[in-house]
Amino acid sequence: MTQTTADIDLIQRIIPHRYPFLLVDKVEDIKAGESARGIKNVTFNEPHFQGHFPGAPIMPGVTIIEAMAQTAAVMVGVTMDMADKDLLVYFMAIDGCKFRRKVVPGDVLHLDVQVTRGKAGAKVWKFKGVASVEGEMAAEAEFTAMMDLPK
Repeated sequence: MTQTTADIDLIQRIIPHRYPFLLVDKVEDIKAGESARGIKNVTFNEPHFQGHFPGAPIMPGVTIIEAMAQTAAVMVGVTMDMADKDLLVYFMAIDGCKFRRKVVPGDVLHLDVQVTRGKAGAKVWKFKGVASVEGEMAAEAEFTAMMDLPK
């Protein structure tokens, strides 16, 4: 049976990111090679809120896009059975990126990613991602990533 969720333990076994740059708490609804939904609980104690912006904390847009990419990387890792195999993933392109709503402490960010190109064993994958809070779109982007597959 294919894995359909990834808790924080499995996420850390698939991608190398750690605090303060691990930006996804859970990945659910994983459809191997197709789509997934990441969950990010936005909290005030995250380091970027000290300076972005004092008195008006807003999650930086680039970290929202990074959280989408981490969600996609976990989905690919599940698809290709990459737990404990030192998978590295690199951005190649970010296209059509738009921000629609502020993301602030207390929000639960939903990160829906869909594969538009890629398959198990492929090095280059393309995704469409939408980040939302309470059903309202916060950001959207298309992005391409290269999987640095272990030898």
